[in-house]
Amino acid sequence: MGVRIAGTGSHLPARIVTNDQLATWVDTSDEWIVQRTGIQSRHLLEASEIPSDMGVDAGKKALEAAHVLPEQVDLLLVATNFPDLICPGTAPFVADGLGLDSAPFFDLKAGCSGFVYGVAVANGLIESGLFPRILVIGIEALSRVTDWSDRRTCVLFGDGAGAALLEKATGPSAILGSALYGDASKSMFLNLPAGGTRLPASAETVAQGAHFLKMEGSGVFRNAAPMMETATLAALADAGLTLADVDWIIPHQANQRIIGALVRKLDVSADRVIVNLDRVANTSTASIPIALDEEIRSGKIQPGDVIVMTAFGAGVTYGAIVVRI
Repeated sequence: MGVRIAGTGSHLPARIVTNDQLATWVDTSDEWIVQRTGIQSRHLLEASEIPSDMGVDAGKKALEAAHVLPEQVDLLLVATNFPDLICPGTAPFVADGLGLDSAPFFDLKAGCSGFVYGVAVANGLIESGLFPRILVIGIEALSRVTDWSDRRTCVLFGDGAGAALLEKATGPSAILGSALYGDASKSMFLNLPAGGTRLPASAETVAQGAHFLKMEGSGVFRNAAPMMETATLAALADAGLTLADVDWIIPHQANQRIIGALVRKLDVSADRVIVNLDRVANTSTASIPIALDEEIRSGKIQPGDVIVMTAFGAGVTYGAIVVRI
């Protein structure tokens, strides 16, 4: 019978920082940021807020939308690149906050493709019969690893979380196809140099700013759109569909120029592509599920619509999922 997305949820921090506000922190301007990224504002956590709490809230909303109780969740999968703690990660804190009792949980790290990877993994686990119902959550607190003095990167990122409850399908709603890829030769396009076992934290790494996210912007720009195009077409082929069958495309919300390049490569109308990065910026693993949840709740995405979710991220990873809502 397949697997369906039964409910979605999302969370954005209450604090909103506009480009004009950001320009008081670093040498930039609203015009410069909008022209290069399409971003106008972003949601950022307060210093006292805990990142995993965003996932708890998004997860609760997804469970409510699916009419599922916490004790009915068989597995929690949290996609994140920057966990609450290096060990034990983020998933246990989300599980505790949701009251999942004894359900297993784990973190998945696959760059900004994490949510797409997570849905693909959950789909396979449900189809295998191992776990009938899985909650997939993408959480990212990029403000905590951003160098706010570096205008090349700090203008890009925001915080947030998005969730989807997956379960066995009993009707037309279903995950129809998927495609996942990786290119390890490009692994340093996006990286955080220090804090792992290769380069443990020290006074020197802190002084060098090695605990901030680094990005090779030109490499990301050259590869993101072609890779998402490849993944999109492969996932549609896996589903036995073409672009003509698709109602909506939800790309990773990285940069408006990247999204524009993808639209041109796929030769689709921009009206069929869902974009919210102007309001929320790049929230990494949370970007696709936030956009999905917002448009389901707004009524823009209707039952029966066919959606492609496609992403590119650190690793380098890329992939796509085709789903009928």
